[in-house]
Amino acid sequence: MTSAAEQFASNITLSSFAKADELKKRLLFTLGALIVYRFGTFIPLPGIDLVAFGESFRTQQGGLLGTLNIFSGGAVERMAIFALNIMPYISASIIMQLMTAVVPSLEAIKKEGEQGRRQINQYTRYLTVFLATMQGYFIAVSMQGQGFALNPGPIFLLTSVVTLVGGVMFLLWLGEQITARGVGNGVSLIIFAGIVAELPRAIGGLLEQGRVGEEGIGGGIILVIAALALALVTFVVFMERSQRRILVQYPRRQVGQRMTQGEKSHLPMKLNPSGVIPPIFASSLLLLPATAFSAIGEGSPDWLQTLNILFAPGRPLYIALYAALIIGFTFVYTSVVFNVQDVADNLKKYGGFIQGYRPGARTAEYLDYVVTRLTVIGAVYLTVVCIFPEILKMSYSQAIPVYIGGTSLLIVVSVTLDTVSQIQGHLVAQQYESLIKKSKLRGGRR
Repeated sequence: MTSAAEQFASNITLSSFAKADELKKRLLFTLGALIVYRFGTFIPLPGIDLVAFGESFRTQQGGLLGTLNIFSGGAVERMAIFALNIMPYISASIIMQLMTAVVPSLEAIKKEGEQGRRQINQYTRYLTVFLATMQGYFIAVSMQGQGFALNPGPIFLLTSVVTLVGGVMFLLWLGEQITARGVGNGVSLIIFAGIVAELPRAIGGLLEQGRVGEEGIGGGIILVIAALALALVTFVVFMERSQRRILVQYPRRQVGQRMTQGEKSHLPMKLNPSGVIPPIFASSLLLLPATAFSAIGEGSPDWLQTLNILFAPGRPLYIALYAALIIGFTFVYTSVVFNVQDVADNLKKYGGFIQGYRPGARTAEYLDYVVTRLTVIGAVYLTVVCIFPEILKMSYSQAIPVYIGGTSLLIVVSVTLDTVSQIQGHLVAQQYESLIKKSKLRGGRR
């Protein structure tokens, strides 16, 4: 039997969307903010020889720079002020979430409610500035060492680092504005917009390679790639929407002079509880050493250059380490975001119980049993999707665009599903409001 909210959602039409003035304002604000972000990806850093850097980038776009360029919406290719994108904030947020689970003082701050949440957010911003400064310095040193700086020196390093850090903090502010005044999660939408903006060019490049027959890419291979991309999208949507529902029973309760009947509900648990966080964090960790190596340049020791080649994107050791990090972070992050003991205590506090299991420790053991198995499924699923384009790169080098799989595809699908759900929520709320206004209820007249 469908709920009232599901019945309302099934009745959503274009006419109901046309009447949702508040939703339209939020959508226009979100669109305007994303347009501002896209303009920023075309503003280059001061003092960079863009012609020389562009030629160098085209020879390295299958490696580190190409991976960074995916998430920055092409800003790395143009060495724009948003070249770091929002990735330092993503890394800082993940680090702070993990630290709140292992550092008792931070865990105590987190439990202080709204004030604690604000303090944790402030620490996250400080850590974002630190990570962005490190990455910005490595990039500036790399640009100067490879001869792309028009006027090398301390002034160039300072202006480049300040500009890159300022770009990260501006995007963080812009994302918060989208979250508060627009639709969807602002930080996720910024990454989503960057990936989607570069997708048409990647498809066009693949079709051009098929037309001229470069690197063994023909019409049949392109059709296979399109079919694989469609299958991956379908698979990701299926996994992201799948749930394991645990039946929860609430006993009869006496409210005043009335005895209410016992209720049944369910505890929804996603097959992938950790979302896209493990691949993002694994990518960030793998990119940091490569960024530092690019700053050192050709003057590094031979053993360091050998390690950089062995762990380059598309190499077997890189794929193995990438898969291991994804699996490890999936288990760690799931234990952080879904604390089975807290869930069991909350069920016991409100009188709920799982049939066949006593409230408290026995319920926590059962939930841990279920979550562990779901985490195994989620880890395997994330690993398969993320290493798929890396395996293709081993066979076809730079001919296959990485947009057909990996972290980029997960982000696009997840953000799309989340944004559509929020839009649907706004429409359902608008229908409830119109229903109250039309009714004769006392609350509606007030």
